[in-house]
Formats: sequence, structure tokens, C-alpha cells
Amino acid sequence: MRDLAEFDAFSDRLAVGFAGVPGAHGLVFLGSAAAGHRRDRWSDHDFLALVEEEHAESARANLEWLPDPQRVLCVAREGELGFSVLYDDGHVLEFAVGTTKELAAAPLDEAKLMFGDTRMRDFVDAGQDRFAALPAIDPANEVALAYIKLLIGYGRACRGERIAAGRFVRGWAVDHLLRAIRARILPAGAARSDQLDPSRRFDAAYPHIATQLDHALAQPIEQSARDVAMLARVVLEHGWKEFPTMTAERVQSLLRKSGDAPS
Repeated sequence: MRDLAEFDAFSDRLAVGFAGVPGAHGLVFLGSAAAGHRRDRWSDHDFLALVEEEHAESARANLEWLPDPQRVLCVAREGELGFSVLYDDGHVLEFAVGTTKELAAAPLDEAKLMFGDTRMRDFVDAGQDRFAALPAIDPANEVALAYIKLLIGYGRACRGERIAAGRFVRGWAVDHLLRAIRARILPAGAARSDQLDPSRRFDAAYPHIATQLDHALAQPIEQSARDVAMLARVVLEHGWKEFPTMTAERVQSLLRKSGDAPS
């Protein structure tokens, strides 16, 4: 939704529309939809739509309660409960429709209850308690995993499996590295960490590291692996005795410029 002034109005229409669904008893906005200070012109509407058990299937089968249905370009399912909806102006909705039992395991960070009874307040409180109780990150373990994923990805590239290689080098390895960085280095300013997705708002929290990492990831896969392996040492190794130096050195020696894939 490119016009921020429309965001809240759209939120209100979402709440009114879902409130009219048979069995609806709560709507919880998440992330930037719940927290205005995190919102920009690219923000999506993320939410959980809660219904009574006997109405759950019908609520998922009929989405006519969404605002401006004539402007919906596509509705895509994500699993049994999830939906992604794209509007003609590029606005995206990502949400789940289910019972409190079906969605009971969801950890909730930023959350805003748009409507609901005491059960819904308890649901939100329990979800935020689950988020707060997520296990602490072990940065040394995350770095070790990053190096392992880099080596596997490099091997896939040498084997000719470049799509799979990219997932290892630019995806999984980077996620592990970002978790370690967030656990070890204080962010810039008041940038807030996203414990569920370490890449979210990383650029604002660590602008200098993000610039270097972005450059590394723009290289061919083999060079990306080498650059990310080096960047991990540059930003984390100094003064940290738990850094897996022997692992880093051995992996870097295997990320050679040519030759057969690591066995």
C-alpha cells in the first residue's frame, strides 16, 4: 500500500469485514501492521484471523470479507491455514485463518488485537510469552553452521548444482551468520532485532556490515562463499575466544578457486 494514510483505513475495513464472518471471534495484526513506527510504504498486512472450530473450514473457503475484492489479483494458499493475497497496487496480505487451538503454537512479537473477547487477549499474551521464551542464540554454534553451509554450497557449485549452491551460500549460511552477528554486536541506534528472521531490518541495524555482505552476495557463488567466509572473521573473530577459528581456517582453505568439489 503505497499511501501510508490509507493503511489504517484498510486495517479498519479488514477488521469490520472479518467481524462479520460467522464464528469470527478475534483479529490480531502482526509486525508493522501492529506497530505504526515500523511501517513504511512497502509494509504488508500480516495478521491472524481467529474463528470458532465449527466455522473454520467455511471461513477459509470464503474470503469475500477482504476489502476491495474486485482489486485482488491472486489468492495463494500457504499450508493448511495460511494465505497470501496480492492486490492490483502491489499491496500484500499474509495471514492465517484458524482456531486458537490451530494457531496456539505461534510466537507473537509485535501484536495488536483489533477485536476479540478475553480469550483473544489470553491468546495474544500467551503468544508473546512464547516469543519471549524462545531459546537464546548460541553465536559460536551459528558461526560454525555458517561455515559448514558455505562449504556445502561451494561443493554444490563445483558439482554444477548452482541453484542448490545459491540456497546454501546466500540463504542458510547467511542466516546463521546474521544470527551470530546480532548476538555478538550491538546494533546501530535504536534498530530492533527480529528474532524470527535475522535478515529483517539488518541493514538499519548494521549498515557497514550490510554493505559488505551485499557486495559479497552479488558475486558469483564461489566468490560469494569465499567473501562471506572472510567477512565472518573480520566482523566477529577479534577478541572472541569462542570463535571457531580452526573451522574457519580449514573451510577457507577448501574454498579454492578451482579444482574438484570438496568430498
